Amino acid sequence: MVFEEGTLVVFIDRQGRHYLQRLQAGGRFHSHRGYVEHDRVIGANPGSTVISSIGEEFFVLHPTLMDYTMNMPRKSGIIYPKDTGIILMWADIFPGSRVLLGGVGSGALLLAVLRYVGPTGQVVAYDVRQDMLDYAAQNLENYLGETPNLTLKLGSVYEPIEERDFDRALLDVPEPWQAVETLCSSLTPGGIVCAYLPSITQVDAFVTAVKQTAAFILVETIEVLLRDWHLAGKSVRPNHRMVGHTGFLVFARKLERPR
Repeated sequence: MVFEEGTLVVFIDRQGRHYLQRLQAGGRFHSHRGYVEHDRVIGANPGSTVISSIGEEFFVLHPTLMDYTMNMPRKSGIIYPKDTGIILMWADIFPGSRVLLGGVGSGALLLAVLRYVGPTGQVVAYDVRQDMLDYAAQNLENYLGETPNLTLKLGSVYEPIEERDFDRALLDVPEPWQAVETLCSSLTPGGIVCAYLPSITQVDAFVTAVKQTAAFILVETIEVLLRDWHLAGKSVRPNHRMVGHTGFLVFARKLERPR
């Protein structure tokens, strides 16, 4: 399907730099490699090549979720795709699932979760800052459009919440051990919790709190490292730089709480 006015696209230069744009009649994409008239892209097919005003080549595509996540506006650090992919699989986010998020930030993880749960799923996301909720909502709308199955709530998962029977809980908050009682009361038996934590001292405090409840099993902590490779002719080697530590991921599965 050809690009239409209002379509979100990504311009990619020969060095692999990505630039998000929403196409507008009469609009222009500007970069240090010249400008491209949006009118030249409207009506073109995804994968088209355009030449800028100074002769530089750009590829034009629909942005993947990773393209958008890494280039969207942000007011905070984000959970990076290398961690998001593991969270989605290890926490077993599935179509139709009910998911609780504690901590919204700029909305990176929330974008992926909403895509996975699909229209039959439900996501309830808490944050203590209204400005972050508003910012995340804008990022979500820019990429996903309307999300009627999402509820954004001003509040803290450290305190009791009214919702129950979540299949999964994902926490990106500084002190997730304070949310253990919320997890115990809001997760269904067999449900999975994942906490994203930058430091190992936070991990230790959360794991200790989770184990003390006797309501969780299969408690596991992992770290995801990502290294790509350089392949050019006979030069085949790992790249000198890699995406190292971003955060630790702690997973646990809930039992029926002992009475």
